[in-house]
Amino acid sequence: MATRADSLASNLTLANFSKATELKQRIWFTIGALIVFRFLSFVPLPGVNPLVLSRLADQTRGGVLDMFNMFTGGSLERMSLIALGVMPYITASIVVQLASALHPALEALKKEGSVGRQKLNQYTRYGTVFLCAVQGYFVAQGLESFGAANGLQAVVEPGIMFRVGAVISLIGGTMFLLWLGEQITSRGIGNGVSLIIMAGIVSRFPQFASNLFDGGRTGAIGPGVIVGFFVMIVVLILFISFMERAQRRLLIQYPKRATAKGMMQADRSHLPLKINTAGVIPPIFASSLLLLPLTITQFAGNSVDTTKLSGRIIVTLNQYLQHGEPFYLLLYAIGIVFFCFFYTAVVFNPEETAENLKKNGGFIPGIRPGKRTEEYLDYVLTRITVVGAIYLTIVCVLPEYVIKQTGVPLYLGGTSLLIVVNVTVDTISQIQSHLLAHQYGDLIKKAKLKGRLR
Repeated sequence: MATRADSLASNLTLANFSKATELKQRIWFTIGALIVFRFLSFVPLPGVNPLVLSRLADQTRGGVLDMFNMFTGGSLERMSLIALGVMPYITASIVVQLASALHPALEALKKEGSVGRQKLNQYTRYGTVFLCAVQGYFVAQGLESFGAANGLQAVVEPGIMFRVGAVISLIGGTMFLLWLGEQITSRGIGNGVSLIIMAGIVSRFPQFASNLFDGGRTGAIGPGVIVGFFVMIVVLILFISFMERAQRRLLIQYPKRATAKGMMQADRSHLPLKINTAGVIPPIFASSLLLLPLTITQFAGNSVDTTKLSGRIIVTLNQYLQHGEPFYLLLYAIGIVFFCFFYTAVVFNPEETAENLKKNGGFIPGIRPGKRTEEYLDYVLTRITVVGAIYLTIVCVLPEYVIKQTGVPLYLGGTSLLIVVNVTVDTISQIQSHLLAHQYGDLIKKAKLKGRLR
């Protein structure tokens, strides 16, 4: 039998959407904020030569910077004010999250509720500023050294003043993006930081389609390959949508509670465990580690001394860790599986969950509260993490293998699809929640009106 919420959800039509004035305002505000983000990505850093930057982008193609450039929507390639994007904030938040799971003082702070979360958020912002300063200094120094090593002048006036100005500009750009993301979260729709990352990735899709159709027009890519790519993308999107919403729901039983009206029936609820608890963190970490040798070689250019052992090691790693190579795909898959288990163990604590259930009087039917519940949760979580790791490996490795086999110069990976699909599904869910709240509000108004007439 359909519930009231289900019947309301079935009535979510365009007519109901047009009546939701607040929701439309939120959507327009979100679109306007994303347009501001895209405009900022074309504002260059003061003191850089944009003509030389295009050569730097071609030289660093395929490395870690290329992946970060995809997340920022080409801002890093153009060395704009928001060249670092929100990646320093993401890195700082991951570090604080890991530290709160490992350090007792931060773990106690995490359990203090909203006050503790505000302090952890403050630490995350401090870490963001620190990472922006460090990364901004190395970016400015790298621009100067790139020009000196290749006989080009990427910076108009190299020196300490350029470095200081670049660091301040990059810190200001990243912090402005964080403020913009908070405004989207509070006054718009969806998670602001996630939408900014998704907007950067989606902005690269026209280039992906242009490369594909240009290859078909010139005859470099066959029509079957083009159709196959679009079919693969559609299948991967459907597969990601299904797996990201998949859950293992554990039945939680609560004992009967005595009230003023007598004994109540025993309450039941469910503990949802996502199949992919780690999210998109494993492929990002794995690809970043694998692409470090290639990035070092690209920035070093011709200065790598192949007569030394370190130089020969870097060149060898550069050969075997190219995109699509068997050794790269093998290490990529192993890294994804490892970080899936590692990050899942960090973000979900079976001991803490079992203790909370015991304090609230809840238990899993057939499982004794306490230690046995903790072991059972760990057992179930391990099994579903295996499925999640296999799913992430397929989604991330398959596009790399297909691109390598077809020789198509595309930069659309499984990580991009994961982020886009996750953020889109989350945003649509919030839109549906707003529409449901709007319909409930109309029902309450009608009920009050009928009560007054009676």
